[in-house]
Amino acid sequence: MDGNAFVYTVYIETTPEKLWQGLTDPAFTRRYWGAEFTTDWAVGSAMTWEERGAKVADPAQIVLESEPCRRLSYPWHTFTREWAKAVGVDEGTRAEIAAERRSKVAFEIEALGEVVRLTVVHDGFEPGSTVREMIRHGWPAIVSSLKTLLETGQALPEAEPAG
Repeated sequence: MDGNAFVYTVYIETTPEKLWQGLTDPAFTRRYWGAEFTTDWAVGSAMTWEERGAKVADPAQIVLESEPCRRLSYPWHTFTREWAKAVGVDEGTRAEIAAERRSKVAFEIEALGEVVRLTVVHDGFEPGSTVREMIRHGWPAIVSSLKTLLETGQALPEAEPAG
């Protein structure tokens, strides 16, 4: 983890297995995030990212770490024109974030009795990163919606895109 990392921790009344499913199963991710991933979640496997009808595949978009119910990590996605249009990001901002080096996100899962601690660590940002500024607002909304979905069965209304 670098000094410019974004770290967000939340405690969820669930099991590590259900949280893992919430992070990896398209039926779940679509409900609280509006995004879904096509992959087998094996280290090195390609990931296709689909959000609001925009499908993005890129050779650099692969699973970096996958320890079911413990840890998951992958590079942050590819910022295509189709993705930007689908999520309402203007072309100037899209070009700016596409020019940044690719960051990565990791999800750390730890069982603590009746709850599970989820820590999201998103790092690899350049100083002054626009992507970091965007995810700083997006991750809390997405993780809160995941927590609500796992605890109540209902996701929060439309979460803000995480970039």
